[in-house]
Amino acid sequence: MPSQQKKVIFCTAGTLSFLCALGVVAALGTPLWIEATFLCTTGAQLVNASGQELGKFMGEIQYGLFHGQGVRQCGLGKRPFRFSFFPDLLKAIPVSIHVNVILFSTILIVLTLVGTAFFMYNAFGKPFETLHGPLGLYLLSFISGSCGCLVMILFASEVKIHHLSEKIANYKEGTYAYKTQSEKYTTSFWVVFICFFVHFLNGLLIRLAGFQFPFAKSKDTETTNVASDLMY
Repeated sequence: MPSQQKKVIFCTAGTLSFLCALGVVAALGTPLWIEATFLCTTGAQLVNASGQELGKFMGEIQYGLFHGQGVRQCGLGKRPFRFSFFPDLLKAIPVSIHVNVILFSTILIVLTLVGTAFFMYNAFGKPFETLHGPLGLYLLSFISGSCGCLVMILFASEVKIHHLSEKIANYKEGTYAYKTQSEKYTTSFWVVFICFFVHFLNGLLIRLAGFQFPFAKSKDTETTNVASDLMY
């Protein structure tokens, strides 16, 4: 493939990586990961509410990795509330999982920025080591994509398996009990998903630039083409 086309492909991949890094940075600090509704079961059972009457006992919550807000209703009007995970909810949430979600999100940002630099270096510089060449780009894209996947899996397990929304709704509520009715992932979560997809796409762009997948090379090819792997 002509050198100019390789530059265009690497610049495209680098730009996508940079946009992903910015997106994850924004997602990390915004309370737009989950929107949920929950029912005040205690109040609904006391008055034997059903049908449209349940609307008076339905609350809403929206949160991210650090803070969130919501509205509780138990037949006596709306009660808005705000919360932060640190330090307010440390005793109510699975702290190890939540910290790992933040940790892998941070690693994802760092690796995506490093990948951006490497793509641009391959586009305009003269790579002289395997780490700066196509093998390094494949490696970074794979590790970054894996981090994005881990963020989504860990956060989904925290929400679904450990009933995070329900624990937040019931935090410091001794009189009333709340049960989650619906949950949906929102903007920030899907930003991480798009970032995961972009890293997969970047791997395809590297292949489109004319470089074989590392696992697709035979031993004979690796032996005879060491120089082309190190300096292409």
